Amino acid sequence: MNNMIPDSILDTLFRKARTHNAWTAEPVSEDELHRLYELMKWGPTSANSSPARIIFLCSPAAKTRLKPYLSSGNVEKSMAAPVTAVIGYDTEFYRHLPRLFAHSPAMHVLFSEPQNSARTERAAFQNSSLQGAYFILAARCIGLDCGPMSGFDAAGVDHEFWAGTSVKTNFLCNLGHGDPSVLFPRLPRLDFEEACRIM
Repeated sequence: MNNMIPDSILDTLFRKARTHNAWTAEPVSEDELHRLYELMKWGPTSANSSPARIIFLCSPAAKTRLKPYLSSGNVEKSMAAPVTAVIGYDTEFYRHLPRLFAHSPAMHVLFSEPQNSARTERAAFQNSSLQGAYFILAARCIGLDCGPMSGFDAAGVDHEFWAGTSVKTNFLCNLGHGDPSVLFPRLPRLDFEEACRIM
């Protein structure tokens, strides 16, 4: 891949993209959610583990189930967003490795052995976080705005939405068409010299 992405696209994905807290009434369609996933799934994960699992909360009833577990500052914006995505990670992602990483059967064994549970949990969390970043970029690519959030009772969300599964919640992300009129002023970022070293 040697093609440089135009500045206009870099602006959309990074420089002018913002975290939104207020939303217009424009809906998000199921087709858009499918398109989002079909883009994000191509992002690389270690051993192609692909541990991210997503529940899209679109209906008022689904949002009501989430509401008790949100911190007070996240309630209004999440209830107003057309969609809130619960981004989870499957701690038993290794069950799919015989298909996703078929050329290396040993990888399934490495992650499935009980004595490696801490390594497996870490891999699931790290790689679902990577996939969560791809999720945000994919959403921006198809014209959606994002409001990723911490600030929730993870154990409560796990019980409410992932009970009986091997999935745990990583973070939440509101989706829709943001209202730019109520954006906060953009906060600064660290300069290269503050965050990076070249050795």
